[in-house]
Amino acid sequence: MAMDIQLIRVLAVDDHPIFRQGITSLLADHPDMQLVAEGSSGLEAVRLFRAHKPDVTLMDLQMPEMNGLDAIISIRGEFPEARIIVLTTYSGDVQVLRALKAGAHAYLLKSTMHKDLVDMIRAVHSGKKALSPGVSFELAEHATDDALTPAEIDVLRLIATGNSNKQIAGILSVAEDTVKGRVKNILSKLNANDRTHAATIGLKRGIIEL
Repeated sequence: MAMDIQLIRVLAVDDHPIFRQGITSLLADHPDMQLVAEGSSGLEAVRLFRAHKPDVTLMDLQMPEMNGLDAIISIRGEFPEARIIVLTTYSGDVQVLRALKAGAHAYLLKSTMHKDLVDMIRAVHSGKKALSPGVSFELAEHATDDALTPAEIDVLRLIATGNSNKQIAGILSVAEDTVKGRVKNILSKLNANDRTHAATIGLKRGIIEL
């Protein structure tokens, strides 16, 4: 049988085999799509992209060896025309913006994969950009927020790992009053009730990772 000239060749990269099986079975129902390869790390993503030059790449963010974000930057640096869909459980607005700035064309939450993935692959293949509805909401929700400064992000990361203001001051080699000022700014900017709440918000939005 002659191959359809509109065949969309897909690379799937995720460190969970069961999730990759789900992608395989989803694509199997659509004759215009073919899964050409699958990988489980960012390093494999780069290697497989070079080998197969897929039309669309599905990329998880949290993976061993090299994370999805670094893999996107690496692939797009070498192949500027690469079309990549981030497929993740994380809806945090900061994480989404980071992925889009790295060169991703779309951002899809795994929870809506069965409903939206096939249409999103076709949209990205035709040159469009796309976001899961939940992701669009997160972006809109925080569009006018004051961003944390790099110094405030450093403090928030240390709060999230359980350090006191005094300990943070020692780690960062700054005065404890400086840390207190940054904590106050963090609580205000994140609209957080306390330090623990701020850390939770920071993780959820992708401002920090542990």
